[in-house]
Amino acid sequence: MRTCLVRGLLLGLIGPILAVYGKQVHLNKADITKQVHGMFRHAYDSYMLYAYPADELMPLSCEGRTRGVTKSRGEVDDALGNFQLTLIDSLDTLALLGYVDEFKDAVVKLNKTLNLDGDFIISTFETNIRVLGGLLGGHAMALELADMGKMDYDNCILRFAKIMGDKLLPAFNTTTGIPMSRINLKTGNVKKSQPETCTACAGTLILEFAALSRFTGDSTYEEKARIALDSIWKKRHHGSGLVGTVINVNNGDWVRRESGIGAGIDSYYEYLLKAYILLGDEAYLERFNVHYDAIKRFIQQGPMMIDVHMHRPTEQSRSFIDSLSAFWPGVQVLKGDIQSAVEIHELLYQVFQKYGFIPEAFTHKFDVHWGQNPLRPEFAESTYLLYKATHDPYYLQVGLDIINTLETYARKRCGYAGIKDVRKKNHEDRMDSFFLAEMFKYLYLLFADDSELLIDPSKFVFTTEAHLLPMWLSSFKNHTKHVEPTFSKTNPDGSPEKSCPNPRADNKSGTLFDTATLEIWRENSRAWIQKNSKAKKSQKMKSQGKADINMATHIRLRAKDYIPGNEEHEKLLNRMGIHVEMTHTGQTQLIHKAELAVSTAAANEGLVFMSEMIELNKEAEKNSSLDTMRFFGVLIDGKEGFTSLAGPAQFGDDFYESPLIGEVAYGQPSHGCSSLTNPKDMQGKIVVLYRGECMFAKKVLNAEQAGAIGAIIIDNKKDTSADTNTLFSMAPDGESTVKIGSVFLGSREGNKLEKLTRKYGSVSVLLSHSEVNLKHFYSLAKNPKPHLNASHDPDEL
Repeated sequence: MRTCLVRGLLLGLIGPILAVYGKQVHLNKADITKQVHGMFRHAYDSYMLYAYPADELMPLSCEGRTRGVTKSRGEVDDALGNFQLTLIDSLDTLALLGYVDEFKDAVVKLNKTLNLDGDFIISTFETNIRVLGGLLGGHAMALELADMGKMDYDNCILRFAKIMGDKLLPAFNTTTGIPMSRINLKTGNVKKSQPETCTACAGTLILEFAALSRFTGDSTYEEKARIALDSIWKKRHHGSGLVGTVINVNNGDWVRRESGIGAGIDSYYEYLLKAYILLGDEAYLERFNVHYDAIKRFIQQGPMMIDVHMHRPTEQSRSFIDSLSAFWPGVQVLKGDIQSAVEIHELLYQVFQKYGFIPEAFTHKFDVHWGQNPLRPEFAESTYLLYKATHDPYYLQVGLDIINTLETYARKRCGYAGIKDVRKKNHEDRMDSFFLAEMFKYLYLLFADDSELLIDPSKFVFTTEAHLLPMWLSSFKNHTKHVEPTFSKTNPDGSPEKSCPNPRADNKSGTLFDTATLEIWRENSRAWIQKNSKAKKSQKMKSQGKADINMATHIRLRAKDYIPGNEEHEKLLNRMGIHVEMTHTGQTQLIHKAELAVSTAAANEGLVFMSEMIELNKEAEKNSSLDTMRFFGVLIDGKEGFTSLAGPAQFGDDFYESPLIGEVAYGQPSHGCSSLTNPKDMQGKIVVLYRGECMFAKKVLNAEQAGAIGAIIIDNKKDTSADTNTLFSMAPDGESTVKIGSVFLGSREGNKLEKLTRKYGSVSVLLSHSEVNLKHFYSLAKNPKPHLNASHDPDEL
């Protein structure tokens, strides 16, 4: 299976004659490869000349971007730490493109001057993929070159990688094992008041940390990253198979439940699949397959990827697609789903052709939502992987279009500048390190002949930052022996997945895909775009003087699209007079002051935004009842009992791995909003409390601290029931970290439970994810256990 997954990377290149839309296009691949070399040298040499040892080059100013010296850009600068970032990110690109002398010189520079002790708050995610990943990729390349006799190497880069790994370890000291999003590079301190992190941020560590463990023999790093992935996996929505965008690292509650394949989630999916390829652990493949099936069922609509609510997957959550989604066709190539990869890539290519770049976000009608493009490499990555998998020369033309666009619109005297607005082709004074780490690798490999390659890329797995980790790491002993893998038994459709799909197995030509079939798939995508897009109405924005935003067009920020921490979103909120604050519980709070808006019109827009946000919160509370329900069962010595649906809690144990069985005890005070006064009665029991006076999580936490193993919250409203009312889903409070599970009962079911308790004194109840069979319940209740064995299959109930 692992051979199948990487098969696309092992295929050779074909000739220089292209057939694009029936036209013959002649390309000289050798000339294009030479051009890519020249582009890389222009970017790299400009960095070394004008910026080094600063982290990044500012190509318009022709100087370096230095943390603490250059004007701050806010959270964007958390990727920087004054650790020669662009040089580290470029290490394996130098080696792969054959610049051995420059690579050796870079290693010498880093060995003499690299400082990983700056007193800065840095991004755990960005530092992992860029710095730790860059050092590990550089170490892997140094080993290769040393084996070839082209350099002497004493593992100095690996020593720096270990220092960097150790610097990041304190971020994992959380209740869930999910790392904090920010950490002080020098002290290891974290901001406990900001316990939120994105799913991709927490789920994009396993490749680098596992590689560090296997290079050094220290299992700590791989175990930490594996536990973080396990925590996210356990918190997936078990009904839809999807995950949200932002999670609380302390209690595992989802802060933002939008689900898609773009920003906030993207590389989490990528790393599950690539971890299987690199490490050989089938648990990662099993998890990826569950998620992939959910994405195909709920998120993919034709060639379009539509964000949905993870807990209500039939409802759209965003009105735009972000450019990071362009990585997905490449992942589909590794998965073996070539047709879908071709169709989605073609949709992206149409957007690319329309604007010259793929905008940072575009609407479902293919209009610009956010116009920036910081020279992202994901589209080039998918283009390269599709070409290697199909041999279709069409993708060489796509690659040439990318090259021409960069040369025409982004090249400056001192490197390449990010695009501020794809419609205007104006520039930002930035050249992110990932441009050198990724873009030139993929463009070079797209056009270079195998005979030109100094290093064989098929022997490596590319990280999300395109750093090369050697496949031979899979032969090392698995360093997660103390972490039990979680396997799904089958695919969601009930069948085991142990081979790649082969939609063209009957191809008479003997090749996996023929260009005619691929063109049909692309034409399907174009037809879908034509059918689903509407002509854009041309409207000129009337002049409003200083009241207008300094853009030719202005897209109003809607509450449903707002992402906390997004730099452009914050600017638009400030324009409307909306101030963003962080509460002591780590929650984002919005305060609207009309007098701070840039104009009366902008202030009114702010009022609309705040009204939308209020309605969204109301709708979220209303629809939280649509989460997966729990089953509640009560039985007294096999004589009497009942079962009912119960509302779930968005915190604590969810009873998926194991149902809970135990005797009932009533807490005092009955609302449970203060410490329970009868803790002796609570020990090992399932505590009954009543709704009202405080948050649900606070009640359950007080029950847990009194020794309870679970909790039942009964509605305080008269005549509510699972039979007649939409059940309520208990929300977290953003502060309490609860471990035990709990359910919410309607008042009618609560009255039944009270009567049975008064009648029999001792009543056993069972809380489960699956429907309760009372006969089976009785067999368990005869010898009640505090908690059923974790290996018990809840589907048997």
